[in-house]
Amino acid sequence: MEEHKNVTDIKTHKAPKHKQEEALKEFKEAIADLRKPQHDDYELLKWLKARQYDVVKAEEMYRTSMAYRQKLGVDKLLEEYEPPEVLKMYLAGGFSGYDKEGSPVKVELFGRLDIKGIVYSAKKVDLEKTKLLQCEKTVMDWKQQSEKMYLHLVKVLEDNYPEMMKRMFVVNAPRIFPLLYKLCRPLISEDTRNKIHVLGSNFKDTLLKYIDAEELPMFLGGLKTDPDGNPRCVTMICQGGEVPKEYYLLDNKDDDHMKTASISRGGKLCLSYQVDVAGSVLRWEFKTEDFDIDFGVFMVQGENSVPVVPLQRVNSHIVPEDGTLICEETGTYDVVFSNSFSWARGKDIRYVVELITPAEEGTQNEIQALLDQATATWDSLVTNK
Repeated sequence: MEEHKNVTDIKTHKAPKHKQEEALKEFKEAIADLRKPQHDDYELLKWLKARQYDVVKAEEMYRTSMAYRQKLGVDKLLEEYEPPEVLKMYLAGGFSGYDKEGSPVKVELFGRLDIKGIVYSAKKVDLEKTKLLQCEKTVMDWKQQSEKMYLHLVKVLEDNYPEMMKRMFVVNAPRIFPLLYKLCRPLISEDTRNKIHVLGSNFKDTLLKYIDAEELPMFLGGLKTDPDGNPRCVTMICQGGEVPKEYYLLDNKDDDHMKTASISRGGKLCLSYQVDVAGSVLRWEFKTEDFDIDFGVFMVQGENSVPVVPLQRVNSHIVPEDGTLICEETGTYDVVFSNSFSWARGKDIRYVVELITPAEEGTQNEIQALLDQATATWDSLVTNK
């Protein structure tokens, strides 16, 4: 992903120049009571562009962001905030250099990001502050770069740092990318969607069109390595990985999205889901109070149930359990929480299970439009993950 710093991109927006000037004047008057000194016309134009020059929506976005920044003390993050060790070590991603126009290049290793581990090891406010700190560092880098050259200057970041992303390249996209895109689509503006490019096997050639080989990590097709020759540039890009359990916070109670159930001794909870479209995904997350439980997923075939996720004991009272299953066949799937092994005590469980269907035709057409090759198909580009 390239961080956006191209002034010409803003001034050549679809809106006519006189419309931009009128909107800018109206916007400046609307936010005069809280406008930051450093927010010049160029900066304010970014807020307008992010909301297609709708002054009312831009003002709402600006005021919400200023209130959010004040609440989290964003202006003091660079001087006063130190992220928790677990986020420094396992929040994958980092900057590798600059593209051919001087824009910072950020590499996000989503495939190596342990979402569950991060969520259970860090407070939500620390996760937000850490991502905001990264954006503040980017802004500072822009200012330092401007001494050498005139600046060509996914939900919290887009709302508080409008028009920061210049371009996003998706490499080695997983098989379930269309489902992930379907879930995130309502949160992504049209302008941002137009900046996303899904690359095929020739991704190296495409990346090198925009980024010099000396600024692109070797594992992405460039020449850049660590001083010791490591092609993954681990000194610049956090590699993520599974978060060790010792980082988990014992008092993490972020489970408001979960349902609750009590399973009697020797009993079980069976949740049935009808899959009408092959390729749908079953997703689950659960934890129990004080004791373990058996968990499994079965496909109903006539009077029989065939295990697709074999029933096994899970220590979900120690570490919350989560997972997904791609349903290759249509039919009824039973998600089972079983306490049949315990005749001494019942179990209390908190859980969320959902069935995610493949993207509908309209969304599929959008995804096809993201592909870098006009003649490519989604199945020809994804990796089987």
